[in-house]
Amino acid sequence: MKNKASIKIFIVPIIFIGLFTAFDQLTKFMITSSFELYESKPVIKDIFSITYIRNAGVAWGMFQGGRVLFIVLTILALLFAFKIYHNVANDRKYIPVRICLVLLISGALGNMLDRIRFGYVVDFFDFELINFPVFNVADMMVVVGMIVLFILILFRYGDAEFNEILSMAKHADEAVYAENDEETDEKFDKEVGL
Repeated sequence: MKNKASIKIFIVPIIFIGLFTAFDQLTKFMITSSFELYESKPVIKDIFSITYIRNAGVAWGMFQGGRVLFIVLTILALLFAFKIYHNVANDRKYIPVRICLVLLISGALGNMLDRIRFGYVVDFFDFELINFPVFNVADMMVVVGMIVLFILILFRYGDAEFNEILSMAKHADEAVYAENDEETDEKFDKEVGL
């Protein structure tokens, strides 16, 4: 029963990560197949447009041309996010954290897929009213996930919760080592004939 619940905790987010990432990729496909590069169509005149651009950098177009570095950093960030998710997966009070992590992972995957396939990220939401950098669905997921996570850190969770997360990670590692030590001891005992 415990294994089924444990599997469910990881299957459900994987499904959502797949759906969110697929939605991001679908929106980008719709833009690239319907727009010419730099073509812009107003949705609300002088306020919001759909504008197809290619961003070979990171946020706000900074650090253009660092494709391999961005992919490596994204992979490291994804591994870190999965580790945190694993640490908090069994505790219901961390459901908001898990939701934020699903959004962050989905957004990071969406933009990483663009970088791997094209060498750039497809952006298209263009808020002209405030001259905001053009962005995409994956960017929205990352920003929303980060903002909500930041709010949770400031107002919902305290030092005790973070210590609990860290101790869960420590105990999980210790349990793995203890299990491996027991297996090694049993093999040694059999070989020696004890």
